[in-house]
Amino acid sequence: MSDVRVIIQRDSEREERVVATGTTTADLFTGDRSIVAVRVGGHLKDLAYQPVEGDEIEPVEITSQDGLDILRHSTAHVMAQAVQELFPEAKLGIGPPIKDGFYYDFDVETPFHPDDLKRIEKKMQEIQKRGQRFSRRAVTDEEAREELSAEPYKLELIGLKGSAADAAEGASAEVGAGELTMYDNLDAKTGELCWKDLCRGPHLPTTRNIPAFRLMRSAAAYWRGSEKNPQLQRIYGTAWPTKDELKAYLDFLAEAEKRDHRKLGAELDLFSFPDELGSGLAVFHPRGGVIRKEMEQYSRKRHEEAGYEFVNTPHITKAKLFETSGHLPHYMDGMFPPMEFEGQDYYLKAMNCPMHNLVFRARGRSYRELPLRLFEFGTVYRYEKSGVVHGLTRARGFTQDDSHIYCTKEQMADELDNLLTFVLDLLRDYGLSDFYLELSTRDDSDKFMGSDDQWEEATEELRKAAEKQGLELVMDPGGAAFYGPKISVQARDAIGRTWQMSTIQVDFNQPARFELEYTAADGSRQQPVMIHRALFGSIERFFAVLLEHYAGAFPVWLAPVQAVGIPIGDTHVPYLEEFAAQAKAKGLRMEVDSSSDRMQKKIRNAQKSKIPFMVIAGDEDVANGAVSFRYRDGSQKNGIPVDQALAEIAEAVARRIQV
Repeated sequence: MSDVRVIIQRDSEREERVVATGTTTADLFTGDRSIVAVRVGGHLKDLAYQPVEGDEIEPVEITSQDGLDILRHSTAHVMAQAVQELFPEAKLGIGPPIKDGFYYDFDVETPFHPDDLKRIEKKMQEIQKRGQRFSRRAVTDEEAREELSAEPYKLELIGLKGSAADAAEGASAEVGAGELTMYDNLDAKTGELCWKDLCRGPHLPTTRNIPAFRLMRSAAAYWRGSEKNPQLQRIYGTAWPTKDELKAYLDFLAEAEKRDHRKLGAELDLFSFPDELGSGLAVFHPRGGVIRKEMEQYSRKRHEEAGYEFVNTPHITKAKLFETSGHLPHYMDGMFPPMEFEGQDYYLKAMNCPMHNLVFRARGRSYRELPLRLFEFGTVYRYEKSGVVHGLTRARGFTQDDSHIYCTKEQMADELDNLLTFVLDLLRDYGLSDFYLELSTRDDSDKFMGSDDQWEEATEELRKAAEKQGLELVMDPGGAAFYGPKISVQARDAIGRTWQMSTIQVDFNQPARFELEYTAADGSRQQPVMIHRALFGSIERFFAVLLEHYAGAFPVWLAPVQAVGIPIGDTHVPYLEEFAAQAKAKGLRMEVDSSSDRMQKKIRNAQKSKIPFMVIAGDEDVANGAVSFRYRDGSQKNGIPVDQALAEIAEAVARRIQV
């Protein structure tokens, strides 16, 4: 038997080895259970892969992102096998790994019940313990069709083959542009076929390599994401390298559930989604309206200080405006259908930028006016599919804090630098502080408009502005808007989740399409650079992020009720009402609980409402012209003179601090 020479690449270390032909990559890493696959020539391979002469082999650990994806995709196969053992009539859809887990879609006659998930999970545990081997084999299209003749959705994927990844989310895990492969689950002792699935792989060596998993929930999902297709049943699950990591993740989910803005919104009486309005359309109640007003007022103040000018635009427009901007050909699927009126199509506004271009173009502009910074709290409407609508974070109607800055090319670098600093400082004022930046660029797709030179220049200026902030910069190839590259501010909340907040985009294309011009110092007519900027993204989404970040316990300046008076007895109500009147005269939001409830229940009610200051008064307080404070954490401070107490609340508001 001849030998082959291979190179083992671990981080920066390279080790050359000579091994016998037929050696598997599993043999190269015997005893290291953390290695679940390898990368050869940039491609992921199973540990059953047999190296050839000159291969450079990089081990893939289960804790890496690729390793986690392989673990989760393998677990999805085990789940699908368990489902078909328990529900033999179930037809297979797609089962890819996703962030923190996996899912698999099934066509079944009756939707899955929570008890079904318990049965499926138990069956998965049995399969896991059997140690079935994942075995890869290449098949022709004809062989795949013959083997999967009873699986109509798999047959459809085989027909799509190279375009399957574009035709259905998650399909790239099963069908690529090259050869088709099947993965057989084989009995560990006999080698007998237990189950099989069309899949690109790679997979773990055996089901015993799955350390810890849990099924989470089931939901309806349309085949290939289209309402025109059959509705399938999707089961979500999660898998982790250790039981401790699984437990930590489940604990994290429990905390996230407590912070769910939809739950808190109802509990704190902030907003609701009436069925009469339709999915994804929220109404804000008085207390939610207070928070929203404070958010907007502070933002307006800061924008005024930064030299922005406020504009307002309508909610509906003729179709031609979005044809000119390029949104209709590039973004039509995200817009509501047109309304015909007076022989023309009108669209609900899905974005504000085309209308801001009309403001710029309304009269002649001089270089002396630039940079011109236009700002609008503009309500827009997006046709989000029902499956992705999620409270305030993914809505169909929402208000963007939208700015469009028009400047010269010479001003662009400084404007981007100042703009990014402004954005980050303002987000910090609302209590977010843990950021990284993402730079989204174009790829070779034909969806992007404009010349290569323009894209290169815009991308480079954004990169320079991002690097000046001293934050981590992550590249996002192909993630740009169709008209230009963008920087996204990614913020981590109190429990470590990442939210995309502000976006800044450089656009050479819309100024050209709208024929925007200004008179330069030499009298020539020049085209401005346009910078798109949404600071919150949308008021609604930012509201939800802050609500979850603070778990409903907003800092005093944003709290809908900043203080509540709690009398020890009915005779103390007038004293607290006078205190509340003085607080309101200082612009503070205070109420007095004069209900017939006992004092301890009033305190519990205030805690449930997450009110920052509970102002308590009894005989001794009245006699001394003082009050006592009880804070949200249960601590208490007694005998505070009235003026000092008012000053403490006012200072907490002014300094935007948490109490």
